[in-house]
Amino acid sequence: MKLVKIAAVAVPALCVGSQVMAEEAKSTKLGVLECTIEGGFGLLLGSSKDATCSFQHTDGTTEHYSGKLSKLGLDIGVSGESFMTWVVFTPVGNEFGSYALQGKYGGISAGASVGLGVGANALIGGSNEKFALQPLSVEGKSGLNLAIGLSSLELAPAG
Repeated sequence: MKLVKIAAVAVPALCVGSQVMAEEAKSTKLGVLECTIEGGFGLLLGSSKDATCSFQHTDGTTEHYSGKLSKLGLDIGVSGESFMTWVVFTPVGNEFGSYALQGKYGGISAGASVGLGVGANALIGGSNEKFALQPLSVEGKSGLNLAIGLSSLELAPAG
């Protein structure tokens, strides 16, 4: 059932996200989102891991989020704690307030590790489905793992 919920979030977000990405030239950079994702086991059809994130606005202020990164697709092996960084964009004119990044995101991910490894997740979503999370750097992780498929990230204000 949980896998169906992930797909239900990721697929519509990809469709809506294509519109946001197409308008990237007309977007505003809001800041950088950095997340630490717990290690764990990948199951054959997916995984779900807790995340601790901080969002640094371009004006220097910071918001803290807790989250969950879930993957649907091939995800086999074990991985250590990983770190991901995204640049956050929104269409020009999108009004947003504090903790506007809360919500569900969906997209495509790929990654592999044998000892040290890399991966990337491009995600679309958040409040009003108007935020694009574009990888600033590839995911840093360790372990023995192979993953490719759909990803979803759910963010909530920490605290």
